[in-house]
Parts: sequence; structure tokens; C-alpha cells
Amino acid sequence: MTNENTLDAAESTTNLTSPAKGKVQQLNHNEVKNCDDSTADGYETWNDERKEEKESNPLNPNGSNGDKKDKDREERALIVSLTQGRPRETWDQKVEFLLAVIGFAVDLGNVWRFPYICYQNGGGAFLIPYVVMLLLGGLPLFYMELALGQFHRCGCLSIWPRICPALKGVGMAICIIDIYMGMYYNTIIGWAVYYFFASFTTELPWNKCGNEWNTPSCLSVNITTNLTNTSSPAREYFERNVLEQYKSDGLEYMGPIKPSLALCVFGVFVLVYFSLWKGVKSSGKAVWVTALAPYFVLVVLLIRGVTLDGADEGIRYYLTPEWEKLKNTKVWIDAASQIFFSLGPGFGTLLALSSYNKFNNNCYRDALLTSSINCLTSFLAGFVIFSVIGYMAKIQNVDIDKVGLEGPGLVFIVYPEAISLMGGSTFFSIIFFLMLITLGLDSTFGGLEAMITALCDEFPDTIGKRRKLFVLVLLAFIYICALPTMTYGGVYLVNFLNVYGPGLAILFVVFVESAGVFWFYGVDKFSADIEQMLGKKPSLYWRVCWRYVSPTFLFVILIFSIINSGNMLGEEYAYPDWAFPLGWVLTLSSVICIPLYMIYKFDKTRGSFKRKIRTMFKPEPLVPMTGQISTMISTV
Repeated sequence: MTNENTLDAAESTTNLTSPAKGKVQQLNHNEVKNCDDSTADGYETWNDERKEEKESNPLNPNGSNGDKKDKDREERALIVSLTQGRPRETWDQKVEFLLAVIGFAVDLGNVWRFPYICYQNGGGAFLIPYVVMLLLGGLPLFYMELALGQFHRCGCLSIWPRICPALKGVGMAICIIDIYMGMYYNTIIGWAVYYFFASFTTELPWNKCGNEWNTPSCLSVNITTNLTNTSSPAREYFERNVLEQYKSDGLEYMGPIKPSLALCVFGVFVLVYFSLWKGVKSSGKAVWVTALAPYFVLVVLLIRGVTLDGADEGIRYYLTPEWEKLKNTKVWIDAASQIFFSLGPGFGTLLALSSYNKFNNNCYRDALLTSSINCLTSFLAGFVIFSVIGYMAKIQNVDIDKVGLEGPGLVFIVYPEAISLMGGSTFFSIIFFLMLITLGLDSTFGGLEAMITALCDEFPDTIGKRRKLFVLVLLAFIYICALPTMTYGGVYLVNFLNVYGPGLAILFVVFVESAGVFWFYGVDKFSADIEQMLGKKPSLYWRVCWRYVSPTFLFVILIFSIINSGNMLGEEYAYPDWAFPLGWVLTLSSVICIPLYMIYKFDKTRGSFKRKIRTMFKPEPLVPMTGQISTMISTV
């Protein structure tokens, strides 16, 4: 029987023969015109490919081979590319997507962590394990997320029923982790904002002692002394003026909120809101500034840095290879951890950003380009940092390894200290902290967009239609939750959240995510999806990495991170005993979503035990929902 609606619409429709079931799918041309550009592009490309296939094999117009699986995948790809609950916006320009991905991947860690990890683990020799881990672990996962988001065109919640319904808790865990990230990461950006405004003066306030916040132990770095119990003006400015952490007793008593810090962080949230409130239409414009500005500043600082006395020694220290360290397992683990956290798979951001691409966008090329730029940026930042560290070692007449600090201390103490001793210190201080602000903003854009996209896709009628209001409420909630990080003891909480919020949980979440995609959904299906978008199946290298290497890569990092978790908080402050079990509760608060949702799904699924398990781990049929493009199927 032929559907009457199909006959009535014969003149305004195009017949798409279903190669798998011998049915006719009718797609109204007016509906194609009303959908977004990527939907139309996906339809036209698919239709063109089918025409070419028919012409090349006239004896078999329904397909060049009889493989039912391949033809089902073609139907699946067509439905994915054509059916969306809401008209999905796309990037105005391809370059906006690239800048957004680069901006997310290139963050504060590229400046304050990579140089330290590099010289600590063998200098130039560290680049060998770094590149190896990039090729075998980081890049395959990075490519996976870009491809997943682009093919399924939805966020980290709605995507799982299409891959492995039982693992939807992965998306929930990602949303919770993104909240933890927003609670402390924006506070660090707030510190940079504080420094930025403090730099608008003829003499930088951390240039010398004698200020109201200084102690008798304060001693300028360019004064030679045999005393050991001294502190620099830059350190005391950060610890006693910006943070005022001496007014707290650590986590036991963090003290009241510091108003000036709260105001700086509030300013960060305002910038984030107006960059995210309209989706990719607003964030796509913001990344032109936030993603490109850091490179301008890095080049300026590099030119200034290499002209400083002692810069050559610092760069030599940075690059001189210590080949014997490659025998140390820790070096390889550090390389794997650095590349993983630098590229940032698992936070849902790459899924969200790529979901706004056109269906046939070359995500393979994008993955290679953006990941390469990220790694080269880390390498460039090493020259910027170590040229200045060499300069500081020359002034203080100490070994270079006595100067460097890891993490916030490097960018809020050591580098500002060096800037204060340069000519034109005000200018260089302003652009340096502007760079930190833009680096941080890009990453926080990405993290929050992941959660916003996920919830808008999951609840299109309630949240999706009220995105502006939802973003406002969400950011207000995160800001209120982040207020304890703006107290006098907030720095201890920032470090605590960094380790136990996303630090360990994200490793487990991404491991489960990769298992769901590569083992349950299957590398073959995933490769076929990519072939539908790009017209070419991923090579054997990618398929082997996805099936075996990348999950092993994640599992090893996870195990070693758990083993070393006791040392991750650092030694500058002795955290109370109750903080460690609390930290594991914080970690489990996101991870627990995965087994809890599996239990819920098992309970809601009908059938025998065996049938429930099979149904839970099998992709659900892609059936167009209310408001989606209608696909009328009739029997020939």
C-alpha cells in the first residue's frame, strides 16, 4: 500500500529509496529549506552520493553492494543529519569553530604547567614521550569527540541513547564536573583581573617592600643576602594583599569573603554570560578576541624575554635533554597526564562545539590542526617562561631550579616579579595579565557551553527555548557556590576543588566514555559514521588506537593518578585529616551518576534480565520526534 500523503505530495517531494527495507522515504523540500544549512547540506550530499552510486551500477540501483549493515548505516546517518528537535544553529564561519576549540584547549595550564613538567622531566627529552602520548592517546580521543558531536549533533546527555543508553550517566557526571570547574576556575581568572587593574600605575605595587601588607622578612630579589627566611615583595603581594590568606586558618576557618576579589570574579561571570547567552552566535564573536589575543601577547613577551640578560641560560635549561630520565616511568605518566588535560577530552566541550558544525565538515583535519596548535603553544610558552626564569636566576645569582614554581605561583609570583624589574614594566604587566584573562575565559566558555548545550538539547521545550534566562540562572548559581573560594582562605579550597572536583573524576568518566563508544557502540559503527560525514573510512591506525591503545592510555593514567592522589594537594599547606575523605566524596559525587543511571535504566527497561542488558547497551532507534523533520515512510 502507498501512503495517500505521499501521492498528494508527489510533485513537491524527492523519493529516497531505503536500501535496507525497500521502502520509500519522502522528504518535503519546503522542510529542507526551513531547516538549518547543515541539515540541507547533509541531505544534498547524501542524495548526490546515492545518485552517483546508481549511475555507477545500473544493475543494482539500490546500492553497489548488498550489505544490509552498510545500508542501515546510510539510513541512520541520513536520519541523524536531518532530524533535530529544534533548528540547530551553526557557526557563522568555520574559523569561529576552530578558534573556539583552540581557545578551550589552550588554557592556563599551557603557561604554568607544561614548562615546569618539561624541565622537571628531562627538558628536551620530555618532548619524545609527550609526542608519543599525543599520537597514541590524546589525539585519537580528541578526534573521537569532535566526530561524535558533529555526527549526532547534540550534547553530552542526548547523545548516549544513540550510542549506549545505559551510559547516559556519563553525561550527567560531565555536567557536575563542569559545575565544579566553574566554581574555582573563574576565581583564578578573578585573581588575574585583580592584577590587571593593579597594573595601571606608574610603579607596580609588588616592586618593593615597605607597603602596609609587607612583613619584616620582605627583601627585594635583587639584594644579595645570606639570610634564608626571607620572602620577595611579589610573593607577599600575592599572599598577603591579593589573597590575604594569613587571615584564615586554612579549611578549618577560611574567614569572610574578600569584597574586592568577589567583585573581580563577578566581572568574570558577567563577561562569560554575555559571551554565552546567545549560543554560538555570541561566543563565536568573543573567541576572535579571547583566542587570538594570547598569541599576540606571547610573541611580544617572547621578544622581550629573549633580550634579557640570562635568558639564554634559561632556554638552554628548558631544552637540554636528559636522556636517562626517559627510563623513568613517571616521565611517561606525566607526559600522558599533561597531554590529556591539555587537549581536554571528556569535559563535553568538544562534543558541544562540534555539534554546531555542518554535517560534512572535515572534523579529521580540524582535529589535527587544533591539537597541533595546542601543543605548539605549550612549547612556545616554555620559551616565554624560561627566558624570564633565566633572567631571574641571573639577578638573584642562584641556580635556575631554585627560581621556578609550578602552577599559580609561576604566573602570580615569579613572572610578575620579573616584569617589575624590566623597563616598561607597567605595559608588560598589563598585557601579561590580559593574556591570562583571555586564556582563562576561553576555557571557561567551553566548559560551561558543554553543560548548557547538553541541557538545552535534553530539554528543548523548557530550557532550549529560554536559553538566555537559563544561562543567567546557571551562572548565578555557580557564582553563589563559588563564594567560599573568594574568602581569605579560598586559595586552599581552589586547590582542593582542582584535585578532587574534576582531577580524578574526569579520568574515570572519559575511560567509561571511550569504552561506551569503542567497545559497546563499536569501532566499526563509529568508523562508518565518520565515513558518512567525510566520505572516507578512518585508517587502520585510528581504529587500532580507538579499540586498544586509547582505553589503555586512560586506564594507566587513572591508576597512577589514584596511587599518587595523596601528593596532588602539594606540601605548602597541611590539609586536615577530614579533608581527604571529603575529597573522595566530592569525586564520587559526579562518578556515582554512572552506576546510578544504569540501575535506573535497568529498572525501567522491560523484559527478562538478558533482554534488559541487551537493550540497555544497544543504540536506540533514531525515530523523529514531535517537531522534527517528518520522514514519511511508505511501503512500495
